Amino acid sequence: MSTFDLTGKVAWVTGAGKGLGRAIAAALADAGATLALTSRTRADLDELAAAAGSALVLPGSVSEPGFADSCVTAIADRFGRLDVAVTAAGISPSFRRSEDSTDADWAHILDVNLTGTYFCARAAGRRMLEQGSGSIITVSSVHARSGFDRIAAYAASKGGVEALSRVLAVEWAPRGVRVNVLAPGYFHTGLSEGLVSSKWNERIHTNIPQGRIAGPPELGGAAVYLASDAATYTTGSTLTVDGGWTA
Repeated sequence: MSTFDLTGKVAWVTGAGKGLGRAIAAALADAGATLALTSRTRADLDELAAAAGSALVLPGSVSEPGFADSCVTAIADRFGRLDVAVTAAGISPSFRRSEDSTDADWAHILDVNLTGTYFCARAAGRRMLEQGSGSIITVSSVHARSGFDRIAAYAASKGGVEALSRVLAVEWAPRGVRVNVLAPGYFHTGLSEGLVSSKWNERIHTNIPQGRIAGPPELGGAAVYLASDAATYTTGSTLTVDGGWTA
């Protein structure tokens, strides 16, 4: 099991304040990683940093130009390296019918979920390419490949994340940097609760062969695998954790 040990590795997790990002950060810390944490709300990060030990807190918006670069600079200044980057920051769909969605809805969701992922992956990749090693884990969704009502912008953003990740994986593989996608199904988080407690609840459960919605810690093991040396020959892949939804 030593190949899953992240001791000595520095991991940057965006969207770490709540939900799946927080669960992933906790799992990486449990596996031994030193953390750098990003979210829009500093109070959420401070609480997690206190539990994780010597974490670096970097609050801000991933979609803001230059922010990701400044985070990676701060991480390098503090720890001297960056081994793992998890781009978990994202926002939920507006749950409007496609014909009723506004230009602002579309732009905001794409800006955070897709452009923000690109900014962070690019910034992390630059540092990792200098080192000659690193693992980037982008966060997609079952809805990158599985349609659902009223989530056009969200699904488009996550499909874009998967396409982007494959390109980065191919470009950077010869230089030692791995890029993989973690595609979760339905988990009990603040982003999903409005949907799973709505009229869509029965349909959601029907689409999950395991018949239940997962708890956030159930995603942690998959993230640790992709971050670790157990996955040294894994790049350009999408690891789906969805209770069988896409099957």
